[in-house]
Amino acid sequence: MSEQDAPQYPVDPVNRVKRRHDRGFYDHATVHRLLDAAALAHVAYVIDGRPFCTPTLFWREGTRLYWHGSSASRMLRNLSTGEPACLTVTHLDSLVLARSGMNHSADYRSVMAFGTAVLVDDRDEKVRALTMMVDRFFPDRTATLRPITAQEIKATAVVVMEIERASAKIRAKGVADDEEDYALPIHAERLPVQTVLGAPEPCPRLLADVARPGTLAPYRAGRPLEEAVSEAYAVAYAGTEFA
Repeated sequence: MSEQDAPQYPVDPVNRVKRRHDRGFYDHATVHRLLDAAALAHVAYVIDGRPFCTPTLFWREGTRLYWHGSSASRMLRNLSTGEPACLTVTHLDSLVLARSGMNHSADYRSVMAFGTAVLVDDRDEKVRALTMMVDRFFPDRTATLRPITAQEIKATAVVVMEIERASAKIRAKGVADDEEDYALPIHAERLPVQTVLGAPEPCPRLLADVARPGTLAPYRAGRPLEEAVSEAYAVAYAGTEFA
């Protein structure tokens, strides 16, 4: 499939990158890759005329995004009939020190996804979604856990949003000064940034004969989080239409 034939999200004034068009991407492959490498998203709504933005764990299935929260949440209760929402993720790759304040910047990869967020009401779909809330990060883990209870299902709200529009924006330029400024005796540099996993810390009340599952091997000390999360997503959805 050529780049021109690759699936893309529609572009209109809502999701079009207004500034620096060269940094904007709308193809499914780029948008989905950045979503799947992220663990935390921020979701923005307007409820009763007031803006809200909440951080949450999330996951993707095809062109659908899921996240969860408390059934007692005022914001989530308002989603029963559907509310416009915007989900964003950002990977910060560096801080950039230039020779002028105007050219100080950051290298980053980000996604804004727009759609209508609605509550998942079907019990079977809700249970499946709650399973994937765990297994998307830790493949097949739910099968080894104490079964979810009816009260836990009732207390947890699950939200789904079909991605109607989305855009990715990527800056990977490093130091970019005005040409005449390169001659100035001012230090400039790029400071790479990564979120890296630390050493696992077993629960102090872990039973003595319980070993760490081999399925957690991707989560090892010193590995970038986005690599582990991306690998987990690929394993969790291997062989499905969402792979």
